[in-house]
Amino acid sequence: MLGGKLLMWSDNQTARDLLNFQHVADIAAERIFGAKGQPLSIGISGGWGMGKSSMMELLHIALQQRVAEQVMAHSSAEAAGLDSEPPDEIRFVHFNAWLYQGHDDARAALMEAIAQSLVDHAEKKEDQFGAAVVKKAKGLLSRVKWFRVASMTAGAGLAMYTGSPLPLMYSSMVTAGSGLLDGDLSSGDVEKLKTAYESISKEGKDLLTAKKEEEKIATTTPPKAIDAFRTDLQATLKEMKITLVVLIDDLDRCLPETAIATLEAMRLFLFLDRTAFVIAADEDMIRESVRVHFKGALLSEGMVRSYFDKLIQLPFRVPPLGTQDVRAYLMLLFIDASDLRSDRKDEIRDAVCMRLGQTWNGARFDRAFVLETIGDACPPDLRSRIAIADRIAPILTSSPEIRGNPRLIKRFLNSLALRASLADRQGVSVDEEVLMKLLLFERCGTAEAYGALLSTVNESTDGHSSKLKAMEDAVRGETSAPLDKPFDDAFVRDWLLLDPPLGERDLRAAAYVSRDNFAIIGRPDELSPEALEILDALLAATQPSPPLTEKTKALSFRDAAAIMDRILIKAGEETRWGVPAILNGALAVASVDERHARELSSFLASRPGPQLEAGIVPRVIQLPWGKDLLRLWSNKTDLSVPMRKRVDRELT
Repeated sequence: MLGGKLLMWSDNQTARDLLNFQHVADIAAERIFGAKGQPLSIGISGGWGMGKSSMMELLHIALQQRVAEQVMAHSSAEAAGLDSEPPDEIRFVHFNAWLYQGHDDARAALMEAIAQSLVDHAEKKEDQFGAAVVKKAKGLLSRVKWFRVASMTAGAGLAMYTGSPLPLMYSSMVTAGSGLLDGDLSSGDVEKLKTAYESISKEGKDLLTAKKEEEKIATTTPPKAIDAFRTDLQATLKEMKITLVVLIDDLDRCLPETAIATLEAMRLFLFLDRTAFVIAADEDMIRESVRVHFKGALLSEGMVRSYFDKLIQLPFRVPPLGTQDVRAYLMLLFIDASDLRSDRKDEIRDAVCMRLGQTWNGARFDRAFVLETIGDACPPDLRSRIAIADRIAPILTSSPEIRGNPRLIKRFLNSLALRASLADRQGVSVDEEVLMKLLLFERCGTAEAYGALLSTVNESTDGHSSKLKAMEDAVRGETSAPLDKPFDDAFVRDWLLLDPPLGERDLRAAAYVSRDNFAIIGRPDELSPEALEILDALLAATQPSPPLTEKTKALSFRDAAAIMDRILIKAGEETRWGVPAILNGALAVASVDERHARELSSFLASRPGPQLEAGIVPRVIQLPWGKDLLRLWSNKTDLSVPMRKRVDRELT
């Protein structure tokens, strides 16, 4: 079962091509190399969750491979005594506008990211480039600092010249007291807040000094500063023999102001030699940002559309996934999570992608092909999951709730894995295929129909739904009875035809671990009225509530266990673990019994490292099992820098 070995798929971009996008990334890489130093802008567009970031990562790798091939060819030519010009180096700058939203000016942030990248590279190879090049690269950073000063509002600029600290106070206080904002407040933060005011005047003097230094070279206005930055950047790239590739991602997650500011910032550097910009964004979101940004202006649809188009020389669109693609994606996800050797996984993935490229002319791609490719070494559990993928692919492709979206498909599989794990942890025997089929109904059907379906299970004494059996018989041609509301739609018909049929199965165990939309799924008397009331209050709690915690402690172990199960299912939907509201309810139940505390601790320990935020540490460090949990987190290799620092600080 999935629960025996908890399989979870990350929502981050991947360097493993499970979507058959490599050929698109290779073409984009060829175009950048083919430009031979001429400026180029590439757009990777597609809907939310369709794989834009993964395609950008594949492009990054494809470019690195081509650089390595050119270096090898140059070395071979030199060894043979042939004249050969060494290839340009490629310097990558990854810029995520979403991370700067609300914290920095997009133009200055992008300029600083570019300048800092060149400074790091120049300092690393100072023996090769010389001190003059390093100084020129550092000069770029100096111009960025001046630009930040010059870009302030007139009021802030006046404040600097007159000595008033108010505008600068905000930045210093925010920096010093960041713990107030992320929930990670410590005694050190308090001390920083205490001394922040004293540093404000120094901050202003430093910025003024930077401004005066720039004035010495006649850069007295933002346009001149930008023009000087462009000139120095191009000269620095030429001297360092570098092609700069700027990868801009998550633009469609930004608020309109940030999205447009980033595009405007990018426009400042377009058409510079030795530069290539790659922008991943949902075109529809960008167009909506343009409408919001220019609200009140009479913009035609063509003008809105052309705003983004004019920035992009070479547009690529992430292709939508059809049924064959979704089937392959599901199977490759299961194969990637299996115990097969890594090299064998790569061979299978290559074979699947090659076959997908041949399906247009009738080449067969199905479960049989994949099993033949894997061969006799296919483990039984993997064989079963490939069969599941084969069956559910058409529904995941056609359902309006998923439509073949890779991110939503992974969330569907993660939810399935979590429920299987909960069943395994509680000793509940449930068929993985039954869990999958119920989850499919929950995610793709209407809430009314799903509730009605589970109600038929609740009302039976043995977990067999006579209503479900009658509907299955109707759609499979054994009776002519029509489907009544709320089951009379195309999705329900397709779902009822999907194997395995559930009408003659005891669904109580599967419903028990699939009760996301119900306080409790089972006999109506499974929870007392008092317990149901407490459950509702715990799910709604946004802050710790001592009175509610005391009420929870009065529950029986059985009621508290059922409530903890429900809370953990809901908690599994969280993707950011700072101080989510659901944590309040979970901690209240954990206080009832040590066994509930262990269950919550195990759940928190299994959260992926990138989801954990420093704000959660103060909440758990006070608990009896808090230090043990922090030790488990400290073993994770993918914690964010703030989370790593906070955990290490508490443990040492």
